[in-house]
Amino acid sequence: MVTGEKPLSLLLVDDDVELCGMMKEFFIGAGHCLDTAHNGREGLASALHGSYDLLILDVMLPEIDGFAVLQQLRRNKGLPVIMLTARVHRDDRILGLNMGADDYLPKPFDPDELMARIQAVLRRSSSARLQTAPSLTAGNIRMDLTTREVWSAGSPVELTSMEFDLLELLMRSQGSVVSREEITARLFEREATPYDRFLDVHVSHLRTKLRGGRGLIRAIRGVGYVLTGRD
Repeated sequence: MVTGEKPLSLLLVDDDVELCGMMKEFFIGAGHCLDTAHNGREGLASALHGSYDLLILDVMLPEIDGFAVLQQLRRNKGLPVIMLTARVHRDDRILGLNMGADDYLPKPFDPDELMARIQAVLRRSSSARLQTAPSLTAGNIRMDLTTREVWSAGSPVELTSMEFDLLELLMRSQGSVVSREEITARLFEREATPYDRFLDVHVSHLRTKLRGGRGLIRAIRGVGYVLTGRD
């Protein structure tokens, strides 16, 4: 590690246990920290709830594949992602990039090249954060992710922590349905049940506080909710 360089906290999700072991040795030797997960479900949970600088994500994973992990991650978190794959087809590479991957590295790869790509992605990510305000906008709703403030039609809106997190999740997926299961797992850290009304109560409060009717946050019967950005 270059003197003065900040040690990185990285997550590698790959079902190749031997590869994970070798990468762990490599990054520890370079002065960084590397955690590993060997299936998509475990990797997604670690990425969502951990504090990492970057995720190294294999495409071919048990339980949930890398594309599905990336899709769910991007709904909730802007963690930089480099995808790994033994696939060589151009369409696979394009799909990963279109879904929000920051870079793509085919297997087998050189650890030094991976390290160089990680540093390049983090430089771009750092530059983007300096140039872009950490906010989300949907219709006349604006959210500041740093101060956790929300405005509706220019007027400040007082939200509870849970309401803010729910609104952020819906805003990141504006126009797309977010399932009840995903919302419950993300916000309440448990499984949804057929008779669970907690989520409906929070949505009702959000509609009232944002001065939006049912058209603003639409309920999709038996599926979940979608933020339309309009009343």
